Amino acid sequence: MNARPISGESLGARTRRSRRSQGILALLLGVLLLTVSACGGGSDSGSEKGKDGKGSAGTAGSKASEAVVTISPKSGADDVKTNGALKVTAAKGKLTEVTVKNAKGDAIEGKITQNGAGWEPSTHLASDTKYTVHAVAEDKEGRKATEESSFTTLTPKNTFVGVFTPEDGSTVGVGMPFSLRFTRGITEPGDVEKSISIKTEPAVDVEGHWFGNDRLDFRPEKYWKPGTKVTVELDLDGVEGRPGVYGEQNKKVSFTIGRSQISTVDVKTKKMTVERDGKVIKTIPVTTGKPGYETWNGQMVISERLTVTRMNGETVGYGGEYDIKDVPHAQRLTTSGTFIHGNYWGGDAFGNYNASHGCIGLRDVKGGYDSNISAAWFFNRSMVGDVVIVKNSKDRIVDPDNGLNGWNMSWEKWKS
Repeated sequence: MNARPISGESLGARTRRSRRSQGILALLLGVLLLTVSACGGGSDSGSEKGKDGKGSAGTAGSKASEAVVTISPKSGADDVKTNGALKVTAAKGKLTEVTVKNAKGDAIEGKITQNGAGWEPSTHLASDTKYTVHAVAEDKEGRKATEESSFTTLTPKNTFVGVFTPEDGSTVGVGMPFSLRFTRGITEPGDVEKSISIKTEPAVDVEGHWFGNDRLDFRPEKYWKPGTKVTVELDLDGVEGRPGVYGEQNKKVSFTIGRSQISTVDVKTKKMTVERDGKVIKTIPVTTGKPGYETWNGQMVISERLTVTRMNGETVGYGGEYDIKDVPHAQRLTTSGTFIHGNYWGGDAFGNYNASHGCIGLRDVKGGYDSNISAAWFFNRSMVGDVVIVKNSKDRIVDPDNGLNGWNMSWEKWKS
């Protein structure tokens, strides 16, 4: 007797459907296990150590740098000294970048020292100025550490400036030094001098020499070459020239060397030979210092030019021996009062005998109106910085600091 299914579905159909359901369920379980495996990972996934034993977490950028950057003074400080206070250091790493800027965005030059352990500025800072510092260091794995800071320098109570000659934009003779007189005596000459830079075109070595503690002159070994362009940068703002006294000057000065004019006065022959660019252009009879008032020997530089001036013996220690209110065509050669000037009262002294109190006299007329006479001719063809050399006088050589007359000092002594 044959048995029949209870429903209309055959036993084979039910068996096939059951197997399909089991297959789908197995497939879903497999996908689920795969997803869990992919998300959670096995016991070694992502933690396998590299050859250095540190694994992927030890690569640059995935862990904080061990380098420590320190900036002094601390951020927010004020009344900071302009020299010696700014320092940047790195521990457990090396400095790779240090940038210091003022409020205008001007960068302060500096250098990394101690094989990356420190940084120092190459120059002083300006006074009453806010600075920002950005510093970067790297540890031995190349990971970077950055530090930022800002501070403000002191406002000085006492200041100084340098009064200079020649003037900016001027054209001067080949003997003209660049001379600075400071309004306060300087006790730190090295700091002041290194804050003054001089560039020339064409290039020539220029050195400075101190006369006392308030004057600094610069010159080359020999007279300037005609046409030389000289640029001086005075970066004195913030320089501590003496304890508690700071420079307040930041200025650029430029001047040009004109044609060469060198005039030689021979006291014995009582004549002056004028050379222009190496060629004699005129010989002029003169009178120089009489016995007891001899004219200095040596190389002198014209430092001042006056169409007319008053000369009074009392101003140079000669009492009331003379007081001439209208000396024409006067050009100063020394601070102590030596001039080369027009003389309308000398009679026949020119070229014949020496009659002055130490000055060099050239024939002139009262009022200086005759442009063809010797004094006017020489005055109209001279400029500040021209050289006047006196020889064969019975007096000694003029002191190098008596006027702009440093040429009377050897180059070796000048540099020392």
